[in-house]
Amino acid sequence: MDYLQAKGAAALGGRLRRLSETIDADSGRIYGEQGVVFEQRWFGVLNQLVERGGASVGEIAATLRITHASVSQARQSLEAAGLVGSAPDPADGRRRQLVLTAEGQALVERLRPVWSACEAAAEDLNREAEDVIAALDRLEAALARQSLGDRIRARLG
Repeated sequence: MDYLQAKGAAALGGRLRRLSETIDADSGRIYGEQGVVFEQRWFGVLNQLVERGGASVGEIAATLRITHASVSQARQSLEAAGLVGSAPDPADGRRRQLVLTAEGQALVERLRPVWSACEAAAEDLNREAEDVIAALDRLEAALARQSLGDRIRARLG
């Protein structure tokens, strides 16, 4: 018997981590098969830079609703890979924006067909799972109404 499945809702975090690891591992294998070194955690940051042309770490974190630290870690590895650099913010020269390097732009172009296939496969998977995205939307909304921490505290008295 699968331990996490047997624990039901009590293992929600573990199930989500396992699913994330499975999806990330499959994606990583696909990138490898395409001869590309790419970390799945880079996607959100790169996609924001493609859509915006440039953005600060804080702007990306706010849009993706993830921590500043997570975006900063992705930025560091993207910079080390030569895919992202920084430039003065045109609206405020005191701030810096992340921007794609020429190598980053070339990689994005190379990955567009892979990302399109990933999106189509994800849509198929969502249909097969009977709209798990809607369930995740409901879960996020429930957490926005009251965090898991607050729910636990209420039960602890």
